[in-house]
Amino acid sequence: MDQRYLEPAEFVDSEHPSIQAFTRQSLAGGGSIVDQAVALYYRVRDGIRYTPYLDYADPEMYRASSVLRNGFGFCISKASLLAACGRAAGIPARIGFGDVQNHLNSPRLRQINNGDIMRWHAYTDFYLEGQWVKATPAFNLELCSRFRVTPLEFDGRQDSIFHPYDADQRLHMEYLQMRGTFADVPLDRILATWREYSPQLLGNTCNGDFAAEAEIV
Repeated sequence: MDQRYLEPAEFVDSEHPSIQAFTRQSLAGGGSIVDQAVALYYRVRDGIRYTPYLDYADPEMYRASSVLRNGFGFCISKASLLAACGRAAGIPARIGFGDVQNHLNSPRLRQINNGDIMRWHAYTDFYLEGQWVKATPAFNLELCSRFRVTPLEFDGRQDSIFHPYDADQRLHMEYLQMRGTFADVPLDRILATWREYSPQLLGNTCNGDFAAEAEIV
């Protein structure tokens, strides 16, 4: 086991007092390591609002303690926070990435992203009962209801990544390629990709209610 998956990092700052306190509060009910990973997943999935309208060039948008303070984030933000909470609980955790074809989108996000391919979509990898298990905490329950997307559940034993269909059996997301797993957010590599394919994401100051836009997609 790579010790880095238990140690604090620049963005997965699991030693931060707010992360430590949030983790203790989330695990007040106790339980096994698997139970704890599941509890953390749901606290991050539903306790941190998903929004894609951020300045992706701002490093604080990726730092777990900043995401917790803000109360909102996007897929990388929330995966970073979940990994930090896992490490704070003594659970080995890392961040995984892949490129996805996003079939359900808002017109504004499609324009900012320069299309439907979301590069460096993120999930959290927990090491539980001798194996790595994927958990994707990006979309909170309320947003899933607006998009009519079946919310992703996580039991700590099976991978939880985006379902290919929404609640109406329309295509939702497809993984096009995997970019690997990392002990911390590889920000330089991510920004380089976005400069090439989605430059409007960087320095973006576009505000908006993504959940409200979901109703008109």
